[in-house]
Amino acid sequence: MENPQSLAPKTTTVIDIPTETPVQDHVVWSLFNTIFLNWCCLGFVAFAYSVKSRDRKMVGDVIGAQTYASTAKCLNVCALVLGLLLTLTFIILFATGSLMIPRMISEMVRQHGGY
Repeated sequence: MENPQSLAPKTTTVIDIPTETPVQDHVVWSLFNTIFLNWCCLGFVAFAYSVKSRDRKMVGDVIGAQTYASTAKCLNVCALVLGLLLTLTFIILFATGSLMIPRMISEMVRQHGGY
């Protein structure tokens, strides 16, 4: 006598799990720009957009997350470039002595008796 379970048709179940679209929210980069290169508050604004992007990603709004992430990336690039340019300009001015002009003017005023 055959086993009754072997006579039953075999069925399979396929579960389709949608793959998650990876959205980079640039939070670490924004945090770095906020702490170190926060010229004109661009790093802080980029950090705010990065957090919004992460929130949208957690809710499942991939399009909104990508939009906020794109804005955060653009602000991070601007903050990085502006921060590096201003920092290099300050270093060059300091190295060449151009920042000594106010001290020289105050010395001339002191030598000539003030007003």
